[in-house]
Amino acid sequence: MRRRDFIKALTASAAVWPVATNAQQPAMPVIGFLGAPMARGREPFVAAFREGLREAGFVEGYNVAIEYHWSEGHYERLPAMAADLVRRQVSVIAATSTQAALAAKAATTTIPIVFTTSGDPVELGLVTNLRRPGGNVTGVTSLILVVGSKRLELLHELVPNASVIAALVNPANPTLAEINSRELQAAARTLGLELHFLNASTEHDFDGAFAKLIQLRAGGLVIAPDPFYTSRNEQLAALTIRHAVPAIHFNREFAVAGGLLSYGGGSPDTYRLAGIYTGRVLRGDKPADLPVQQGTKLELYINLRTAKALGITVPQSVQSRAYEVIE
Repeated sequence: MRRRDFIKALTASAAVWPVATNAQQPAMPVIGFLGAPMARGREPFVAAFREGLREAGFVEGYNVAIEYHWSEGHYERLPAMAADLVRRQVSVIAATSTQAALAAKAATTTIPIVFTTSGDPVELGLVTNLRRPGGNVTGVTSLILVVGSKRLELLHELVPNASVIAALVNPANPTLAEINSRELQAAARTLGLELHFLNASTEHDFDGAFAKLIQLRAGGLVIAPDPFYTSRNEQLAALTIRHAVPAIHFNREFAVAGGLLSYGGGSPDTYRLAGIYTGRVLRGDKPADLPVQQGTKLELYINLRTAKALGITVPQSVQSRAYEVIE
């Protein structure tokens, strides 16, 4: 080969080296993020999830991609969304609600699943054992449901003369509705209260539920933990103000929006823990060997402005237990 031809051939082959090198780069892992509520209002939770991922060494857009699927409160969409993530062969599914976790578990026995739930993962059938989950599923459970009785007790402390209490539950989410109802019924019997359940699974149901609450002359309202209700904190708080109903929910946003009380687990921190576990799975840890974690952060928020408007005196003993008093 003549020297000129050799140089041309060498230059041509060098030109394709970067292409060949790029082609051999491993594909970026993809997380399938499966959420039940509306995306709007969930930014703090997603941010906490990303924070957990960063702690595990993964940054969205840099060394991991995330496919977000939100059912917008339509739980019946979750099985199809989970099946779509399975078809896409994502690296791991982050199922960030009880219904999403159940849908993901039903969709695959091979793709790792990291869940967040407010219930008992064993009772829900997500895992067989908290310490050694087995299979392809692990995750984090919060203290939202297990303190349902405490919410009723707190409300009873502030309205001790109310003998009739209502509870708002979502029949479109039967798993959580059943757990919520059972927990509250047991607490109501202990406290000697008459408890009535009101159903609401869409925004259109709220007015009817509150009309029924007034008809029952209920002296207070417990709003059960549910992703749909969480995404409607401001609307529910406004309704309790409009109807002058002392009410308690589980997250801070409800109290900030004007609800009287909120008490429950720190959900954003639960998402952070789920992000850490998701990162560990991406690094090669098996869900079967990762014990189910339990959030330990319980916070009480009191809106004193609302209490004054309702003519309720919040005892100092209750205020001293609050993580934050909104004045």
